[in-house]
Amino acid sequence: MPNSQAAQLTAVFRGLADPTRRAVIARLSRGPASVTSLAQPFAMALPSFIQHLDVLEDCGLVKSKKVGRVRTYRLVPAPLTRAGAWLAQQRMFWNRRLDQLDAHLITIKESGE
Repeated sequence: MPNSQAAQLTAVFRGLADPTRRAVIARLSRGPASVTSLAQPFAMALPSFIQHLDVLEDCGLVKSKKVGRVRTYRLVPAPLTRAGAWLAQQRMFWNRRLDQLDAHLITIKESGE
């Protein structure tokens, strides 16, 4: 994986590392929302919440648009798709390795070692 792709993947996982940010992603999966509506369920000061939105925007998971005094955020699904593909590759690799280990252990057991 080239360095830029690895850096992007790292940024996405950093963005997803926090439960508040994951909740924002889940909410935005239903459609765009204003900062006020996104912040409403969280018991934190608005400037603190906006820092979470900044992290999500910096890693490319969301985009914002300001119209008048209202800033609206929307989900950008492509980075999630790339992260999902990476996780699928890891799952396939480790399933294959575990299948090899299982076959080896069965061979040992059958040979009586």
